[in-house]
Amino acid sequence: MDFGLSQDQLLFQQTLRRFLTEQCPTTRVRAIMETETAHDPALWQALSELGVPGLIVPPEYGGAGLELLDLALAAEELGYACTPGPFLGHALAAVCVIEGASEEQRRSWLPAMAEGKSIGTVAWGEAGSQWDPQHWSTTFDGQGLNGQKLFVPFANVADALFVGARSADGRVGVYRVERGAPGVTITPLSVVDMTRKVQHVRFEGTPATPLEGPASGLQRAIDAGCILIAADAFGGSRRCLEMAVSYAKTREQFGQVIGAFQAVKHQLANMACELEPALSLWWYAAHAYDHIRDQAERHAAMVKAHLTDLYDRITRDATELHGGIGFTWEFDLHLWFRRAVFDRGFLGDAHYHRERAAKLAGW
Repeated sequence: MDFGLSQDQLLFQQTLRRFLTEQCPTTRVRAIMETETAHDPALWQALSELGVPGLIVPPEYGGAGLELLDLALAAEELGYACTPGPFLGHALAAVCVIEGASEEQRRSWLPAMAEGKSIGTVAWGEAGSQWDPQHWSTTFDGQGLNGQKLFVPFANVADALFVGARSADGRVGVYRVERGAPGVTITPLSVVDMTRKVQHVRFEGTPATPLEGPASGLQRAIDAGCILIAADAFGGSRRCLEMAVSYAKTREQFGQVIGAFQAVKHQLANMACELEPALSLWWYAAHAYDHIRDQAERHAAMVKAHLTDLYDRITRDATELHGGIGFTWEFDLHLWFRRAVFDRGFLGDAHYHRERAAKLAGW
């Protein structure tokens, strides 16, 4: 049995990698992330023309109708290039609609989202790093939303927010809030990762439209988010390892390149040995999402915990291996170090997801 990627998947990944290498080098990453929004409409339009926003949107709504693995491959390449922009929030918003909206809502919202013309994002996290839907305090009283959400990606550029909230009867669901809706206050947050800026959003009687599809749509979107973040973490880890290897081959100390020193060799080998098996881990989680649905939630939790922990370690080890230059603003390594901090915390940290995975396994 062939457990590798198909030729179409390899071609797509190579095409996206080449595009990002040419069109989104770190000089452009820095220029975009230092703007107020960290969003470049021209870059987003180019990614849309490549079909990235519509990869998993069904064909009848204007998308490619592919699987989560295909979307995760895009996330890996975006993570490798440290690409700024609203990809993650938009992808999760699309999953919310695909998995949790009515047929009429899907026909109304998905075509523009698939083309990238309408940008969506998700508003889930709450104070105290609360990502568990059962503990959300934001409410919908039948007329409007009331509450606060933290760490909302690109709320300042999104055309629609997909908000997790509790209804009057206690059920947790997703509610769509249109751009410019009354009662919405958006406050920028100062965070480490400048490529994916987040905002604090307050709702005060804000009109919202409940998603009218299956109640499982929210959990499916959370699972998809865990897997996409894991893929981003793998791509970023791969880039950091490559940078560390390249530096070890060129930096000289005591008359020879530092890559000749046994301690450096061991450090690089350990990084590579930890990273390589993680590839099959997130591939399998993405596969399970579409094909082994009864196990998808547990695998998503495991892969989020493991890959984001690994990303954190590899960025730290790579920075230490670079010595003093690794800690400077001018050197690019800190771009991925910062991104690792976002991946570690968004949707919950490794401890939270390991506990979830254990409970889901019946431990």
